Amino acid sequence: MPFNFPEERNRIEYKSQVPDDFEETVVAFLNYSEGGEIFVGIDDKAKAVVGVANLDLVQRQITDRIKNNIQPHTLGLFDILIEKIDGVEVIKVVVSSGIEKPYYLRKKGMSPEGCFVRVGSSNQHMTKDQIEAMYAKRIPFRLSNMRSPRQNLTFKQLEIYYSEQKLKLNKEFLSSLDLLDDDERFNYAAYLLADENGVSIKVAKYAGTTKVDLIENEEYGYRCLITATNRVLEKLRVENKTFAKVTARKRLERQMVDEQALKEAIINAIVHNDYSREVPPVVEIFSDRITITSYGGLPQGLSRENFFRCRSMPRNRELMRVFKDVDLVEQLGSGMSRIMEVYDQSIFTFEDNFLIVTFPFAEGFTLPHGTTTHDGTQDSTHDKINKVLEFCSTPRTREEMQQFVGIATREYFRKAILKPLLDSGQLIMTLPDKPKSRHQKYVRAEGVK
Repeated sequence: MPFNFPEERNRIEYKSQVPDDFEETVVAFLNYSEGGEIFVGIDDKAKAVVGVANLDLVQRQITDRIKNNIQPHTLGLFDILIEKIDGVEVIKVVVSSGIEKPYYLRKKGMSPEGCFVRVGSSNQHMTKDQIEAMYAKRIPFRLSNMRSPRQNLTFKQLEIYYSEQKLKLNKEFLSSLDLLDDDERFNYAAYLLADENGVSIKVAKYAGTTKVDLIENEEYGYRCLITATNRVLEKLRVENKTFAKVTARKRLERQMVDEQALKEAIINAIVHNDYSREVPPVVEIFSDRITITSYGGLPQGLSRENFFRCRSMPRNRELMRVFKDVDLVEQLGSGMSRIMEVYDQSIFTFEDNFLIVTFPFAEGFTLPHGTTTHDGTQDSTHDKINKVLEFCSTPRTREEMQQFVGIATREYFRKAILKPLLDSGQLIMTLPDKPKSRHQKYVRAEGVK
């Protein structure tokens, strides 16, 4: 049966292709009380289904344009579907009515030129009075107002964490933890806390003080955010080495970074990150510092002065509640207090969309040429290479060599020590035809001292 074209009206728009002003229609539907639907691949004037040439490409383009060209965040407010009409595949963009009206074109700002509303079957510029009235009714950003991109979620990991605190999640926990939206569907807070999701926290490690020589790039996530947090904390406990210095009176021990302050900064970055644009926190380990970058900058309404006074304004109160329940957060503002007890304001960098915390390594501790020894001195990479060559007068395994020179990271040892020795011919394999054999050993080449 031929497609019966409903007339374009408040909630329906037809496009033969994605036009330059496509975002205007999306903004108008976001600002309209009932949202709307945009069909791409239908020529309204000709009353014909023309289809879409490259469905996957056009879907990606639409997603990117909506996410990047419209403010406030639109994550969870639109869906892109493929529908077959008269045997021809078209794209259907379903746009919900937004909760943070007025929405607007990023490049035009919250102005009559950037704000649109649906009037009949057309998009109309909003007046200044309309913008002000709509803004006054705006609901603040909350994870609970963003719909989860998946609805088949499970929470076994979350239940374990609660049971460890002798807390039990009853049948009503989805509502009590605010993991459902107004339509009783999983929201984005539920997505972050579910057993499986698409969010990961990246931890990168560099050999020097710049991003030139990447030696590790790991991701912790795609699972309950609490699990991901614990994995990142475990990784940093390993990386945050302790060094000692023996004085005339006593032996002094100190970590690269204050352990408690580092932990609090990681948790703050994860709990207060703005997930609306799908940008998770990032941790970077350099040879002289650790940096933690979270997206979103300071929450709206929180001044720098109050931030340094350790005033708390949780961006994601849903996450804060759960992190407190499982004892990762003690009380509001306590994390900043612990950081400020050890470090000054200079470790914080504020940008429009990012908050960066930089922990410099303790005085006398750097990693570019090796780890600090018991007396506070350091072995250079050259020293370690010489030690390996001396050690390998008889065949040794990689694990034995790595342990002998005190390098904890396998990838760093491979890049900085093992590979240069093999490439130069100073070290040779005992099983050259089986380089990846678990029985592989390495020995110093004849004539090398």
